[in-house]
Amino acid sequence: MTNARVPFASCLCLLLAAAACSDEGGRESTSIYGDDGGLTLGGDEASSLDSGDDTDGDNGGSNDEDDDTSGGGGIKLDTLGGDGMGSADDGGSSEGCQAIDFLFVIDNSGSMGDNQQNLINSFPGFISKIQEAIAEVDSYHIMVVDTDEYWNDCTVECAFPFPLCTFDGIDGCDGAPTVCDETLGAGVNFPLGDDASNQYCELTGGQRYITPAEPFDLLPQKFTCIASVGTDGDSSEMPMSALTQAIGPTLNGAGGCNSGFLRDDAVLVVTIITDEEDSDSPGTPAGWYQNIVAQKIGDGSGVVVLGLINDMDADTPLCPAESQDPEQIRTFIDMFPNHIRGSVCDADYSPFFEQAVDLINSTCDEFVPVG
Repeated sequence: MTNARVPFASCLCLLLAAAACSDEGGRESTSIYGDDGGLTLGGDEASSLDSGDDTDGDNGGSNDEDDDTSGGGGIKLDTLGGDGMGSADDGGSSEGCQAIDFLFVIDNSGSMGDNQQNLINSFPGFISKIQEAIAEVDSYHIMVVDTDEYWNDCTVECAFPFPLCTFDGIDGCDGAPTVCDETLGAGVNFPLGDDASNQYCELTGGQRYITPAEPFDLLPQKFTCIASVGTDGDSSEMPMSALTQAIGPTLNGAGGCNSGFLRDDAVLVVTIITDEEDSDSPGTPAGWYQNIVAQKIGDGSGVVVLGLINDMDADTPLCPAESQDPEQIRTFIDMFPNHIRGSVCDADYSPFFEQAVDLINSTCDEFVPVG
C-alpha cells in the first residue's frame, strides 16, 4: 500500500492545484451508451431507484434528524462509521477504505457563477489534505454532474437563421456531441455555455470521470475543465434527480454513460452545491436517501454527503433573505450519518472542506470493503 500511495497523493495534489482550464478543443462523436448504442432499463425497480421515488414510505429516513438542522451560520457536522456495483481492485476484507468515489453535483443555473469559482478555488487544499489524512487510499474516481438534461439552453435562439448560441466558437445549435451530453446525471465532459469550459475535456480511458490513469501533469486542467459547468442551465434545476440517476443502475451499469463509476468497495463522497431548493425532482428526501443507500449495499455509513447550500435555517444566514429555503435538500443531507452542511453564500469554502477531510478520514477508518 505504501508504494501505491505516492502516485495517489501526487495525482490529487496536482488535481486541485489549478484554478482554470482554458484551452479550447473539439471532439468527434463517439459511442454514447456503449457498444450496443442503446440503454436498457433494469425493470420497475431500476426505474424507481433512478427517479428517487420513495418506495418504502416513512422508513427511508430512519436516521434521527435531531439535530443540527438549525443554529448558527457555521458548518453543520455529524459523524458515524462505513460500507461500500464494481470494485476498486482485488480488494480485501480488512477495515479501512482503499478507494473513494467522488461525485460533485454542481448547479449550472444562472445564479451560480461565483459559487462555481469558489468551489474550484477550494479544491487544491481539499484534496491536498485528503491525501495527507488517508494514506491507505490508492484508487479514486472523480465525476461531475450538472443539474439539467440539456447541453445548452438555446431552444429559442436556435429557431433563428443566424448564430445566436455560440460559445468560444462552438455553435450549440449544431446539436450535442452524444446522447450522454443530454442525459441528466451523466458525467460532464463537454460543458457549454456562459462561464463554462466550452471544450471537450478528454479524459484518459474514455470514461466520463477522472481515474488514476490520468497523466499527472494533466490532472489540474482536466478537473477544472469538467467542473466549470457554466451558468446557462435550466432554471428548474434538479440536483437530486441528477444525483440519484448518476449512480443508479441505468447510467452506472454496463453500457451506461457512467459505467463503472460507483464501486461497492469504495467510500462514496457526494458534494452538492446549489443556491436554491430542488422543487422539480420527483420523490421525497426519504426516497432519495433510500435510493443512495440501496446503491451502497443498503448501508448509508459508507457514504459521506457534503452540502454547500442556502443557509436560511441559520441564526445569522449569509444568503439573502429573499433566497429559497432548501428544506428538502437539507433534510436529505441530514439523513446520512456522515454529513456536513455549509453555506453556499460563503466567500471561502476552504474551512468547509477542511472539516470534510476529517469526516472522510473517519469514515474511511471504519469502512469495511465488500468482498
